[in-house]
Amino acid sequence: MHNTRRLRKYAVTGLCAAAGFVAMAFCAPGQGHAATEESLELIDFGKEYIGTPYKIGGSSTASAFDCSSFTQFVFKSDGIKLPRTSTAQAKVGTKVDKGSLSVGDLVFFKTNGRSISHVGIYAGNNQMLHSSSSKGVVLTSMNSSYWKNSYVTARRVKL
Repeated sequence: MHNTRRLRKYAVTGLCAAAGFVAMAFCAPGQGHAATEESLELIDFGKEYIGTPYKIGGSSTASAFDCSSFTQFVFKSDGIKLPRTSTAQAKVGTKVDKGSLSVGDLVFFKTNGRSISHVGIYAGNNQMLHSSSSKGVVLTSMNSSYWKNSYVTARRVKL
């Protein structure tokens, strides 16, 4: 697994450089940063678990996840320790405006009507990688009215 990630790391280097130059040339101030090599690797690693079932209270193993155990598991692959719950994870890192989201940012939602109750990883192009209670680990558009209406905040954790 680590050799695969290392090979991907080198393969992504050219893409990251190109993305960085494009972002510097065309992005207006205040927009998200260009994807980094580390953030792209993080998303690629997480995508390997698409289809993994949802389990409330899921552990940080690869057999089943709830939303926060999934983000905890993925970030742990890069040596970053996150707290266990989505509410606690929403206090880690630096707050990011929705218009400045970058690949790898944690995105938080209020799906229970009371407080932060869901977390995903921003994957670019208004998509997030997360563990859905109905479908398990999926890549989902944040443009749906459900996610737009329940969005709360985002945090950037240094990769």
